[in-house]
Amino acid sequence: MREIIQTRDELGPAASSVEIPGYIERETLLQRLRGDLGFIPVLLTLVAITIYFAITTNGLFLVPGNISNLFQQIVTIGVDGLGVTLVLLLGEIDLSVAAVGTFGACVMGVMAERIGVPPVLAIISGVLAGAAAGAINGFFIAVLRIPSFIVTLASSIFYTGLLLFLMNHQETLIIHNQFIVGIAGPSSFLPDVIGVGLPTIVLILYALGLVIEHLARRRGGLRSKSIGQLIAQIVVAAVIVEGAIAVLENTPGPVAGTYLGVPINVAIFFSLIMILWLVLTKTTFGRHIYAVGGNMEAARRAGINVVFIRVVVFTLCSAIAAAGGILAASRNLGVASQVSPALLLQAIAAAVIGGVSLFGGRGSVWSIALGALIIGSLENGLDLRSQGSDIKQMIEGGVLIFAVTVDALIRRTQARSGSGR
Repeated sequence: MREIIQTRDELGPAASSVEIPGYIERETLLQRLRGDLGFIPVLLTLVAITIYFAITTNGLFLVPGNISNLFQQIVTIGVDGLGVTLVLLLGEIDLSVAAVGTFGACVMGVMAERIGVPPVLAIISGVLAGAAAGAINGFFIAVLRIPSFIVTLASSIFYTGLLLFLMNHQETLIIHNQFIVGIAGPSSFLPDVIGVGLPTIVLILYALGLVIEHLARRRGGLRSKSIGQLIAQIVVAAVIVEGAIAVLENTPGPVAGTYLGVPINVAIFFSLIMILWLVLTKTTFGRHIYAVGGNMEAARRAGINVVFIRVVVFTLCSAIAAAGGILAASRNLGVASQVSPALLLQAIAAAVIGGVSLFGGRGSVWSIALGALIIGSLENGLDLRSQGSDIKQMIEGGVLIFAVTVDALIRRTQARSGSGR
């Protein structure tokens, strides 16, 4: 809210008839839940799922080893979900993330295993191949103005075929390179000093950033959170981060008396979240993404290069998807010739369930972690209960339609009340 406050001297004689309010109207609880604290309903949903499976599996769901597996299982969904989030913030859709991600992993595998390129260059080649695919999508969508649904659907089909061509009728391209396997393989864990120390340092910086932002908004006369809300946000973040680290650091290893620690691929996932959060919230480019997604025509009239923003976002989405495919290949010790039919829907579901609006302009990358955890927890818990794919898909579909319905109803309510963000 921007307020222009003039003094009586500036207003002149008319000041006697003008009453300047001495307060800023506070948001209601419902408005707050729809805004900055929109992650709370998602977090409560995750807590409810956790409690349910903890009871129905006789505590097996909360065993440290299972929690460690759960975190590693959601990495590919979460990373692809990050790319999807960037596109959804524009009010667009990308149906090619799963195919492009697997294609990027295939490029890496071919470069490393068949051509003998050094692993670092092979990984960079895979990510650049994904970025090139995204740039082509962005050109058709932003420059030629073809609907993103059609472009990315065609892209998905094309890269699925190109993947089969590159695999040369090989069902699985086995990854032997120890550097690549060491990124997310079965024994890829951070040293305890880094696994515990780095997230704690980031948490402290996050808390300091919130406090500095709060003080700056107060000095500028802008609406800010109350002290209680600020403390609650920091405490919730601390409990989640330190609790997750405590569980991972106490996951028993294959040898008695040893512990596994924080998986490297999980650390990479949360590092990507942190980087994208900084880009979206602390840079002009990030603010322009929200502006274009909120109202493209208004953004164009404000001088924002809408075409550039859209092309870059689709490029980033596919590059991130390629990174997710590489992490999956490292964990699975190979690249499959078939694109996972569920991965695309799970990535979109993770973003939407986490609170990213399908209509553009609203959402946070941090919500992807919660959305991915909900999807992963449902699959993991149902697996522990020996439920088949039919039950898992029906439940995941029900959760997704519920999340989309809530998003649509919230957007409709905000439009009527004029409080849309």
